[in-house]
Amino acid sequence: MKKKILAFLLILFPIFSLGVVKADTVKSKYVIASDSSFAPFVFQDSSNEYTGIDMDLIKAIAKDQGFEIEITNPGFDAAISAVQAGQADGIIAGMSVTDARKATFDFSDSYYTANTILGVKESSTIASYEDLKDKTVGVKNGTASQTFLTENQSKYGYKIKTFSDGSSMYDSLNTGAIDAVMDDEPVLKYSISQGQKLKTPIAGTPIGETAFAVKKGTNPELIQMFNKGLANLKANGEFQKILDKYLASEASTTSTNTVDETTIWGLLQNNYKQLLSGLGITLALALISFAIAIVIGIIFGMFSVSPYKSLRLISEIFVDVIRGIPLMILAAFIFWGIPNFIESITGQQSPINDFVAGTIALSLNAAAYIAEIVRGGIQAVPVGQMEASRSLGISYGKTMRKIILPQATKLMLPNFVNQFVIALKDTTIVSAIGLVELFQTGKIIIARNYQSFKMYAILAIFYLVIITLLTRLAKRLEKRIR
Repeated sequence: MKKKILAFLLILFPIFSLGVVKADTVKSKYVIASDSSFAPFVFQDSSNEYTGIDMDLIKAIAKDQGFEIEITNPGFDAAISAVQAGQADGIIAGMSVTDARKATFDFSDSYYTANTILGVKESSTIASYEDLKDKTVGVKNGTASQTFLTENQSKYGYKIKTFSDGSSMYDSLNTGAIDAVMDDEPVLKYSISQGQKLKTPIAGTPIGETAFAVKKGTNPELIQMFNKGLANLKANGEFQKILDKYLASEASTTSTNTVDETTIWGLLQNNYKQLLSGLGITLALALISFAIAIVIGIIFGMFSVSPYKSLRLISEIFVDVIRGIPLMILAAFIFWGIPNFIESITGQQSPINDFVAGTIALSLNAAAYIAEIVRGGIQAVPVGQMEASRSLGISYGKTMRKIILPQATKLMLPNFVNQFVIALKDTTIVSAIGLVELFQTGKIIIARNYQSFKMYAILAIFYLVIITLLTRLAKRLEKRIR
């Protein structure tokens, strides 16, 4: 009798468990990277929260499979690099599956079949691919749309211009810098629903499947959990509800925000918390990195005027190397390159926090210039003073502290102020590694409402006010020291 009951339960178990198949987790929390502006897959809503198909889907799968996630939104290029460098465990960003990407990533089952489509201004006469001859088409870097354009470029004779984000691409189309854009169909149609005066004269072309991905050979359980969770959501109808929420013809993709973001006051009213948060990161980044740069710069500046040739050589190499590398490349090397290099040697992932990486890059960059300011300031003091002091039997160190440096400091102060202003402006470059400071915050807001002119005007005023106030403060400090 017991055997019959057991057999009956074994038959019933698969029926009752249908749609709730689960995989085993390995980590307590998984970091998932995504784009910052790729509506309707991922974008910020009117309350400045990230939403979209990808956001709803990964959260639903995590809940279904019982694992915890932390989502970061550094942008598409930065998200890909974050996964490769070990800063994130997986990426979901409307990412198309291509043969080239299969060499670097392991993909999940497809959750969306993507179409690429051409968008032009409403007044444009372009009606076919043949009409694109000698014209410029914009496309986001690293996308399947870019692959499509590259493969057909010789056939239709157009020029390709790549962009790192969608908002810059659509702005370029509106200003006439490019003649057309190519993007995923739901993305382009979302931009039209948000007020972009565009049209799609050519039917969309299938460009492949969209899937979740992890770095090749890592986190296989995450792919397994995604696939099982996706199957469960499809079985219980939740997946279709997510798609309908953003893609169905009757769905509203326009902002539910009651604040009119077509005005500068409306933009400030609805986004001031986000802008202040970005401003806080910008100021912290500038102040911390500049404080570190002063210490490093003074050390190497002193080395450059040292009587010891070896110290002068070390200073010269440091200044030449750091000043010879563009800041953006330096930041990318520290944030992505070093972790990849360490992993290739040790086999262990050693991710670096984006704020820390940005601080290191800005500190080294500013230190190289400060070292030259210190060298120039010291050498501006008449050499006779050093000679006179040494002839009186005063040591080199004491002469520098008591006689040379006090005079040199007064000469260096204006240059220090200028260098700090430059460091503050340079924080915008660090947004390339996905750090959401003030400039990147503005770009994310623009990606939601396409109010680029007004938002960039707001950002310009923010920087102007902050830099003016800090410059006035520094000049007062300079006067008091003199």
